Amino acid sequence: MSMPVTYEPGVRLSWHRQVTARWAVVTARLLILLPPRRLARVLRLLSKGARPATTAQALSARQAAVTVSARCSGQGCLQRSVATVLQCRLWGRWPDWCTGIRTQPFRAHAWVEVDGVAVGEQGDMTPYHTTMTVRLRPGSRS
Repeated sequence: MSMPVTYEPGVRLSWHRQVTARWAVVTARLLILLPPRRLARVLRLLSKGARPATTAQALSARQAAVTVSARCSGQGCLQRSVATVLQCRLWGRWPDWCTGIRTQPFRAHAWVEVDGVAVGEQGDMTPYHTTMTVRLRPGSRS
């Protein structure tokens, strides 16, 4: 059985944003091949020294990933979320990276949050139970 896929619309990007978004998407594609705990460990290392991302910054990074990658614009939520945090990190920022599951019907999902709110997600996120996160330490929030 197949699921219908709805692709998210892209946005207009400067050549520089296209290059950084493509770099983040390709790097994310490689990182998501890692086992989940190792991926989280790598992301935790990358988040060190970053400042919290704003909702606008996280949404901009997400839209850039969706624009340059058909996979990120469709069902590639893990790659999209990793590409989003990588782009934010290039700006010295970090949104919270999250993965989770829901049980009825069963689905796994990955997303980014700012101040506990999912960024750019279309549906209701309350049925998802967070299973893994990479957040900045509480003292680093300004």
